[in-house]
Amino acid sequence: MTEDPRKNIGARGSGNRARSATPSTAARSLAGGTAARKAPVKAKKPAPDAEAVSGATAAKQATPKSAGAKSATPKAKPKATSTGPKAVGATGSASASPKKPRAAAHAATPQEKIGEASTAGRSRPRLRAVTDDDAARAAAAAAEEAARRTRAAGSTPTPAGIPIDEIFTAVAQAAQRVIGSNWEARLAELLSVVRRRLGGDYTVDEFGFDPQITEVLVGAVEPLAEKWFRLEVRGVENIPTDGGALLVANHSGTVPIDGIMTGYAVKKYTGRDLRPLGADLVFALPFVSQMARKLGATLACTEDAERLLTTGELAGVWPEGFKGIGKPFAERYKLQRFGRGGFVSSAMRAQVPIVPVSIVGAEEIYPLIGNVPAVARFLGLPYLPVTPFFPLLGPLGLIPLPSKWIIEFGEPIRTDAYEPEAADDPMLLFNVTDQVRETIQQTLYALLVDRGSAFF
Repeated sequence: MTEDPRKNIGARGSGNRARSATPSTAARSLAGGTAARKAPVKAKKPAPDAEAVSGATAAKQATPKSAGAKSATPKAKPKATSTGPKAVGATGSASASPKKPRAAAHAATPQEKIGEASTAGRSRPRLRAVTDDDAARAAAAAAEEAARRTRAAGSTPTPAGIPIDEIFTAVAQAAQRVIGSNWEARLAELLSVVRRRLGGDYTVDEFGFDPQITEVLVGAVEPLAEKWFRLEVRGVENIPTDGGALLVANHSGTVPIDGIMTGYAVKKYTGRDLRPLGADLVFALPFVSQMARKLGATLACTEDAERLLTTGELAGVWPEGFKGIGKPFAERYKLQRFGRGGFVSSAMRAQVPIVPVSIVGAEEIYPLIGNVPAVARFLGLPYLPVTPFFPLLGPLGLIPLPSKWIIEFGEPIRTDAYEPEAADDPMLLFNVTDQVRETIQQTLYALLVDRGSAFF
């Protein structure tokens, strides 16, 4: 029986003893013949560049595989076990030109794939795990940077991390922008007033008016009037510089802030104190009544009004009363009834002029969209307002909206042309009252056109 030549593939030497052909040795015999029997070449350590890695891979392929490495080339196994004339012919052609068939028949081994992957990843940064030392150094650097910024700003953070000094600085800057650059002088003046009052060094008149409290109120109201409401005052020249006069104004705003703004304007531009005539409810409230007296207010009755006017004081009256400040927002700037002309009677008897005052801007600070009369009667109030923000937002709903205000003092209406006894004529009182009301109403319409937008 003829011996199968495939059994001698990969045998070493010509002796009868032949080395058992494994898949790796058979593949090397088919692919390179004598090239597989070269002396082992020790591969150098791969260089960082791609060419060195490729050279090291080629050197490893030229090195005979050990028994442990044979199983690492499973892809070469099918080609190594191929038999027949075609496989033998491939061996002969590989002997004539060992490099080309080897390059064509060799499949990429796992080592070559690892080398290519490492070469392709050279351009990307290599990551490493963060150790405890790295974290400690980063924390120390962050603490040092925070300490440096704190020293530079001059602030002293609390243990909770709140910079108290920075908060005080911000508050001081905000106060300076709102109150003005002389806020420190005003604060010192307020403290001196408090110190004198604690010592009993103050006086009041027969109505309980305290001029020192008025000065303090003017300083407190000024930021609200100038910065928040952007108050514009017109016709200041129509206010008498001396002697008595009766200022008659429209009333609105849900909360009677317009009376405070009118008194502020009179004090600022004329230096005189306005003595308001208030309703009975003002003097029925515990704390409000005391403050109203100290600010110069008195009861809106004929006797008190005549006493103020005959002594040369500036008295102020808002004839609409609660009907004006409690009217719905849909009826804004529409004057309500001015009563029966009691203020005209007082002015005629005192022989003082009547100055119409028109106020635009108060209607928008608390837009009245509803009322709860049952609760209002239970609390003893004329109305319980419901606005878009109160009581929905609670105390925040009490903040007035920043509408733009205009206060205009109209030309005085003389009453000294009539005899004091004319104050008893109801038809004359009605005609003068209607004249004052129409003057204020027409002025309101003109001011609304001049103002334009209520908030901008």
